[in-house]
Amino acid sequence: MAPYISSFVESKTRKGIKGEDIKWILYELDRHLAEKGHQACYIDRISYDSWYHATCGNKQVSTVYQKVSVMRRFLIYMGNMGLECYVPRLPRKHKSEYVPYIFTENEIKGLFAAADNLRVKEHHANSLMMVVPVLLRTLYSTAIRIGEAINLRNKDIDFEKHVIVLDNTKNGRQRLAPLNESLEKVLRQYIRYRNMLPVEGVMAPESHLFVNGLGHKLSKRGIGRYFRKLLQEANIPYKGHEEGPSLHNLRHTACVHSLVRMHRQGRDIYCCLPILSTFMGHVKVMDTEHYLRLTQNMYPEIIQMDASVTAGLGNLIAKSLLKVDDHGNI
Repeated sequence: MAPYISSFVESKTRKGIKGEDIKWILYELDRHLAEKGHQACYIDRISYDSWYHATCGNKQVSTVYQKVSVMRRFLIYMGNMGLECYVPRLPRKHKSEYVPYIFTENEIKGLFAAADNLRVKEHHANSLMMVVPVLLRTLYSTAIRIGEAINLRNKDIDFEKHVIVLDNTKNGRQRLAPLNESLEKVLRQYIRYRNMLPVEGVMAPESHLFVNGLGHKLSKRGIGRYFRKLLQEANIPYKGHEEGPSLHNLRHTACVHSLVRMHRQGRDIYCCLPILSTFMGHVKVMDTEHYLRLTQNMYPEIIQMDASVTAGLGNLIAKSLLKVDDHGNI
């Protein structure tokens, strides 16, 4: 099976598709078949069912859909190579019921203030105190993902053109994140102090932009721990891993706040959504609508927009207003 798995992954990579998830799912398949002593150069119904029950049992619906989708594409690929395989039907696509947490403008100010006032009782060389304030402001100002932020290199910041160049994006496409005047000031200040670290190569173009006190790349887990401390300091309740608020909610919030600001400035909403979609790095405007989970109490002016524009957001707005009790009743 190895030649077919390798050629399938390579074919996806050549098309610009990130193959990490595909690699892991097919690695899981390869390991399962090896454990079962599978010798054939094809996969029949029995082999597929064995893999499915071993790797998809007790998994989230979205995870199962992803695994089966990759397997289905791989089995079709093998069929096109002349190896007749069993091709399963796709399960019903999972429709997420997740409603992201949208920070209020006062809560954002509270988070920034808490980050600026970070203190530790003991000095640790790998402390994140220097980087947390600028990282939060970057996430909120540019709406980039936390993974994109921690992968930024020094060369990706272009102060002359006032942009951040993002190469390692979720959809595999390069995009530019705009730098406003206030964020530029914060980044320049951070870089000036960061360059004082006694770390060789910290200023090199290929070195990471955001680093800890040892000059090492940041980790999502480490930033997440600091973020939960900031929530506590800002008196924002943390509801748990699944409910947040999370770092990624800064991206949701940036999207909502940007639309609100454009509306308050009297911008044409017909023009705002495509602009916002480009700002978020989305391929389709519909992808941006997913982020616009609004509450009437927070932003009543959005509800008053032209109905023809907000028709696509109606379901999202209505869903965010629903309350479910402990027994699942609405």
